[in-house]
Amino acid sequence: MPTIRDVVQALARREGVDAVIILGNDGLPIDSQVFAGLDSDTVAAHLPAVLQACEELGRNARRGELTTGVLEYADGFAVVANLSHDAKLLVLLRPRANLGPLLYDLSRHRAQIAGLL
Repeated sequence: MPTIRDVVQALARREGVDAVIILGNDGLPIDSQVFAGLDSDTVAAHLPAVLQACEELGRNARRGELTTGVLEYADGFAVVANLSHDAKLLVLLRPRANLGPLLYDLSRHRAQIAGLL
Protein backbone atom coordinates (compact mmCIF):
# COMPACT_ATOMS: atom_id res chain seq x y z
CA MET A 1 0.00 0.00 0.00
CA PRO A 2 1.42 3.42 -0.90
CA THR A 3 2.18 6.00 1.76
CA ILE A 4 1.68 9.75 1.69
CA ARG A 5 5.44 10.03 1.09
CA ASP A 6 5.02 7.90 -2.06
CA VAL A 7 2.28 10.24 -3.31
CA VAL A 8 4.41 13.33 -2.65
CA GLN A 9 7.36 11.79 -4.48
CA ALA A 10 5.20 10.71 -7.43
CA LEU A 11 3.74 14.20 -7.80
CA ALA A 12 7.20 15.76 -7.50
CA ARG A 13 8.47 13.59 -10.38
CA ARG A 14 5.97 15.12 -12.80
CA GLU A 15 7.49 17.35 -15.42
CA GLY A 16 7.39 21.03 -14.47
CA VAL A 17 6.83 20.54 -10.72
CA ASP A 18 8.90 22.71 -8.37
CA ALA A 19 7.25 21.79 -5.07
CA VAL A 20 4.71 19.46 -3.50
CA ILE A 21 3.56 20.26 0.02
CA ILE A 22 0.89 18.50 2.07
CA LEU A 23 -0.02 20.62 5.04
CA GLY A 24 -2.45 20.91 7.90
CA ASN A 25 -4.92 23.72 8.52
CA ASP A 26 -2.33 25.38 10.75
CA GLY A 27 0.00 25.87 7.78
CA LEU A 28 2.57 23.37 8.99
CA PRO A 29 3.88 20.88 6.41
CA ILE A 30 2.97 17.23 6.94
CA ASP A 31 5.21 16.10 4.11
CA SER A 32 6.92 17.89 1.24
CA GLN A 33 9.39 17.72 -1.56
CA VAL A 34 10.66 21.09 -2.69
CA PHE A 35 13.10 22.06 -5.43
CA ALA A 36 14.64 25.34 -6.55
CA GLY A 37 15.62 26.48 -3.05
CA LEU A 38 12.08 27.12 -1.85
CA ASP A 39 11.35 27.06 1.87
CA SER A 40 8.39 24.70 2.40
CA ASP A 41 7.65 26.08 5.88
CA THR A 42 7.36 29.66 4.66
CA VAL A 43 5.30 28.77 1.59
CA ALA A 44 2.96 26.50 3.58
CA ALA A 45 2.45 29.12 6.28
CA HIS A 46 0.79 31.45 3.76
CA LEU A 47 -1.72 28.95 2.44
CA PRO A 48 -4.34 28.96 5.25
CA ALA A 49 -5.10 32.67 4.69
CA VAL A 50 -5.44 32.11 0.95
CA LEU A 51 -7.77 29.16 1.51
CA GLN A 52 -9.87 31.08 4.00
CA ALA A 53 -10.43 33.83 1.43
CA CYS A 54 -11.29 31.23 -1.22
CA GLU A 55 -13.80 29.58 1.11
CA GLU A 56 -15.47 32.92 1.83
CA LEU A 57 -15.66 33.65 -1.89
CA GLY A 58 -17.21 30.23 -2.53
CA ARG A 59 -19.83 30.76 0.20
CA ASN A 60 -20.74 34.26 -0.92
CA ALA A 61 -20.86 33.25 -4.58
CA ARG A 62 -22.93 30.17 -3.71
CA ARG A 63 -20.35 27.78 -5.16
CA GLY A 64 -19.83 25.61 -2.09
CA GLU A 65 -16.56 24.42 -0.63
CA LEU A 66 -13.30 24.78 -2.49
CA THR A 67 -12.06 21.47 -3.88
CA THR A 68 -9.27 22.62 -6.20
CA GLY A 69 -7.88 26.02 -7.11
CA VAL A 70 -5.39 27.11 -9.75
CA LEU A 71 -3.49 30.37 -9.38
CA GLU A 72 -1.42 31.63 -12.28
CA TYR A 73 1.57 33.84 -11.57
CA ALA A 74 4.11 35.44 -13.89
CA ASP A 75 6.58 32.65 -13.11
CA GLY A 76 4.31 29.62 -12.81
CA PHE A 77 1.25 28.08 -11.22
CA ALA A 78 0.08 27.14 -7.75
CA VAL A 79 -2.46 24.31 -7.57
CA VAL A 80 -4.25 23.92 -4.25
CA ALA A 81 -6.39 20.90 -3.43
CA ASN A 82 -8.56 20.37 -0.40
CA LEU A 83 -7.78 16.75 0.54
CA SER A 84 -9.84 16.64 3.72
CA HIS A 85 -11.06 18.90 6.49
CA ASP A 86 -7.60 18.69 8.06
CA ALA A 87 -5.19 18.45 5.11
CA LYS A 88 -4.42 20.47 1.99
CA LEU A 89 -2.12 19.93 -0.97
CA LEU A 90 -0.07 22.59 -2.72
CA VAL A 91 1.75 21.92 -5.98
CA LEU A 92 3.94 24.64 -7.48
CA LEU A 93 4.62 24.33 -11.20
CA ARG A 94 6.70 26.11 -13.82
CA PRO A 95 4.97 28.31 -16.45
CA ARG A 96 4.93 25.73 -19.25
CA ALA A 97 3.80 22.78 -17.13
CA ASN A 98 0.82 20.79 -18.39
CA LEU A 99 -1.84 21.25 -15.72
CA GLY A 100 -4.52 19.05 -17.29
CA PRO A 101 -3.26 15.62 -16.24
CA LEU A 102 -2.45 16.85 -12.72
CA LEU A 103 -5.91 18.34 -12.23
CA TYR A 104 -7.55 15.18 -13.57
CA ASP A 105 -5.51 12.93 -11.28
CA LEU A 106 -6.20 15.09 -8.23
CA SER A 107 -9.92 15.03 -8.95
CA ARG A 108 -9.94 11.30 -9.55
CA HIS A 109 -7.70 10.26 -6.63
CA ARG A 110 -8.47 12.90 -3.97
CA ALA A 111 -10.24 10.45 -1.65
CA GLN A 112 -7.49 7.84 -1.94
CA ILE A 113 -4.79 10.44 -1.18
CA ALA A 114 -6.76 11.74 1.79
CA GLY A 115 -7.15 8.16 3.05
CA LEU A 116 -3.38 7.89 3.39
CA LEU A 117 -3.23 10.70 5.95
